[in-house]
Parts: sequence; structure tokens; C-alpha cells
Amino acid sequence: MMNVSFNSLIPSENVSILAKELQNISGELVLKREDLLHPAISGNKFRKLKYNLQEAFILKRDTIVTFGGAFSNHIAAVAAAGKMTGLATVGYIRGEELENSYTYNTTLKYAAEHGMTLRFISREQYRHKDSEQFLEEISAQFPNAYILPEGGTNTLAVKGCEEILTPADSGFDYICTAVGTGGTLAGLIKASENTQHVIGYSALKGTFQKKVIATHTSKTNFTLKDTYCFGGYAKIDSELIRFMNNFKQETGILLDPVYTAKMLFGIFADLKKGVFPENSRILAIHTGGIQGISGMNKLLKKRSLPQIET
Repeated sequence: MMNVSFNSLIPSENVSILAKELQNISGELVLKREDLLHPAISGNKFRKLKYNLQEAFILKRDTIVTFGGAFSNHIAAVAAAGKMTGLATVGYIRGEELENSYTYNTTLKYAAEHGMTLRFISREQYRHKDSEQFLEEISAQFPNAYILPEGGTNTLAVKGCEEILTPADSGFDYICTAVGTGGTLAGLIKASENTQHVIGYSALKGTFQKKVIATHTSKTNFTLKDTYCFGGYAKIDSELIRFMNNFKQETGILLDPVYTAKMLFGIFADLKKGVFPENSRILAIHTGGIQGISGMNKLLKKRSLPQIET
């Protein structure tokens, strides 16, 4: 029988139903609770911001400028970090139509309440956010700013994500994580043992993140798949909601609908398909993102879909 456990204080009897679901599969599945790192800056966002914030202070910057969408964990985390450290924050938000209704979006409202200045730009403009011209315009407007890319992924972020794995994790055969921009996956690959295989479950259509990963590591002991992206970024359906709610009822652990829920759904599906060899030891990373549930529930209500239980 699959031994399902969590490296937080979750009694083993609370995972009996999950273990029963995998009763014909032998091995071990452990969920690493990175979501418990910090109450406001949790999971991989804490890891990604750690060295970037240090660098901003070393360079004597007074403002963090970054980018994100309507449900961006990164935007929320940067806003919280800015308020905690005294740095001003500016967020360029994809979708100019959100400007007149952002107070109804819990993520963006949270960011604004934590002092972030929100700049709403069209999707066409957003596609050019990394262009030299656009970045020069930002630098001209905010001459003492530290500019962070979408999702916070850069060399310093990857360095922080390497610290997710510790020597105690070296005995696992597989390391699994949800993937957005690819920074967390790159850090895990760099920190992994050569005998381990890292699996990234993309929350978006496609595996374009391989290009990002290749800029940070030459290691190839990984697989990136979008099989369980549920149609793309921030897209979910009743099946995924049921999975999340069952998981919460059985373990007491909340999963975020954009990333971690898709990863765990994928792991369970792959276990049943026999993708993992028998007796595999699997470490899954809970990367946080719980702040997005409230906003997602508002959208689900409009679509007459079930609510995510909290």
C-alpha cells in the first residue's frame, strides 16, 4: 500500500482515505509543507524573494517593480514583502479591463491594501514587458527601482529555490512540483541528486519553461508535462474542485487551485497509471498560493460551479 504522509503535524489517520485510494500501489508519497514558511509570503515566493530583497537593499533601491496577472501569488507576496521591509512596490497587471473592478479581486485588493501601486496594461503591452524598450521606460519612471520579472524568476530566485531541498530529502527517488515560470523547477533540478528525477507539472499549456530552465542548469534529470493543466493558467473544473475538497476533508490541508492542486491531481493520476515504478519514494512540494482561493471562489460562483472549501 502507498504510504501517504506529510511533514507537518498531520495525524496518520487523517490520510487513511488517500492511502486507501492508492491501496494497490506500493511506495511512499510525502508532501513538503513549504506553504507554512511564512503567513504572508509562503512557499516558493518566500524562496524567490529572499535573495532578491537582499540584493535590492545592497544596491540601495527604494522600489520593487514587477509584473503579474489577476490571481498572481507573486504580486501578493511582493506587496506584503514591500510593506514589511519599507520598500515601495509597483505591479504591472495584465488586463487593462481590471482597472475599474480590481477591488472585487481579492489578490489585487490585498496588494493595493499593502501599499502596492497597480498599473493596468493591455495584454498586448504585457507581452512586451520584457522588451528593452519597455524596461527602459520603467527605469526612466522609477530610476531607483529593482525590477523583478513575472513570477520573480531570475538567477537569485533560482538560488533561493535550491534551498527547498535539504540533505534529508536525498533519499527520495522523485521530486515533484507545480510549474509556472519555471524558476522553482530549475532550483529543484540544480539541488537534486543525480540519482533523483524531478517532475514539473505545468499549470499552463505547453512546456515552454524548458527554455528558462536551460538558462539556469545543464542537468537533464527532469520531466516537464502539461497533461494536468486543466486547459491552462487559472483554469479549473468540477473534477479538480472535488479533488481539492476531498484532500482538504481527509488531511486538513488546503491546496491552491492554480498550481499545487493540479500537481497533486497529476501525481495521483500518474500513480494509478503506473508512471512511477513500484516502491518509489516521491516528495511533492506544496508551494503555497492559498491566497488565491477567495478570488477563485468568486469566479466559480459566477460560473455556477462548486466552491473550494476552506
